[in-house]
Amino acid sequence: MEIRPVQTRADLRCFVELPYRLYRDDPVWVPPLRSEQWAQFDPQRNPMLDHCEYALYLLWDGDRVMGRIAAFIDRLAVDYWQEPIGLFGSFECAAGEQGASLLLAAASDWVAARGMARLRGPWSFASQEWGLVVEGFTPAPTLMAPYNPPTYNGYLTGFGLDKARDLLVYDINVPAGYVFPGRYLTLTDRVQQRLGVTVRSVNPKNLAADVSTLMELANRSIADNWGYYPVTAAESAALARDLRQIVSPKAMLIAEDAQGQPIGFALALPDINVLLKGLRGRLLPLGWLKLLWGVPRLKQYRMWALGVVPAYQGKAVDTLLYRRLYEGLFHDELRMEVNYVLEDNIRMNNALGRLGAVPLRRYRVYEMALATM
Repeated sequence: MEIRPVQTRADLRCFVELPYRLYRDDPVWVPPLRSEQWAQFDPQRNPMLDHCEYALYLLWDGDRVMGRIAAFIDRLAVDYWQEPIGLFGSFECAAGEQGASLLLAAASDWVAARGMARLRGPWSFASQEWGLVVEGFTPAPTLMAPYNPPTYNGYLTGFGLDKARDLLVYDINVPAGYVFPGRYLTLTDRVQQRLGVTVRSVNPKNLAADVSTLMELANRSIADNWGYYPVTAAESAALARDLRQIVSPKAMLIAEDAQGQPIGFALALPDINVLLKGLRGRLLPLGWLKLLWGVPRLKQYRMWALGVVPAYQGKAVDTLLYRRLYEGLFHDELRMEVNYVLEDNIRMNNALGRLGAVPLRRYRVYEMALATM
């Protein structure tokens, strides 16, 4: 077995296509759209690459690709964290612990050669795709959520990577009997009256500006969360472009104070993985029609983000946002995954428990020190 860098478009095709071969017979995995996977490495479509340098590697066994990994440095993250941390992601390996060690060594050597003192991952070129599944391998992952076999965790720890953080996932499942707790109806009514807070949906005719507001709120409200770093204006514009195709206004909420200033937000994404199952990652010939017809009818969501600016934290504005999101999306078949929630975010985990959310899954991000070159 040997490691080779991705240098040609043919190499990149091997890199992109590998998961479709490895998971072809896995009943849980949902093939993402191939076009979206290619877009991650296209600077015209992924503005995150504006502040990243990266290298892609393939593990070859003879003439067959058996693994892949991405090594990258996000300069925006390094500057914001004030720590020389290199990242790895896109990890796949069908060649056991030996093959995994070769891949991880390639990534760690690459970031160490560029002055990084630590290696962290799995991380992604797409927002909010972090970690390996360590608990809750079923049901199928939601939109933009990672999936992996249980063996991968042993590969990482065997190489010397240790747990950095766990990210928790909760389930809101109306068909299984979930009901919004009645006592929080009274509480959130009082919050609105006492603070003069209102909650509105985004304006489809002004989507780019409203998404920009959402991202500004995210930068202010979760700025201290582990792993977070600011969203750029270009990334906000790209998000608005992508969301226009799939998200309804009732799933994108902005809370405003008595003076009409934005103070919080909630964003839920329709789980198009429900529709992608069976498409093999392709929109042609009829996949696009399935999505066009199906997206407006979806009843499953991923709560992608919720935040409140510091001055209004601890005042139940987050509960009010959650209530309005739940009411706006309510249906007898509604199911919503809430992810990611940092394991040490005691306030949010306690709040979700009180709201009746059920633990569903756990992701883990790993980290290790490097001997810089």
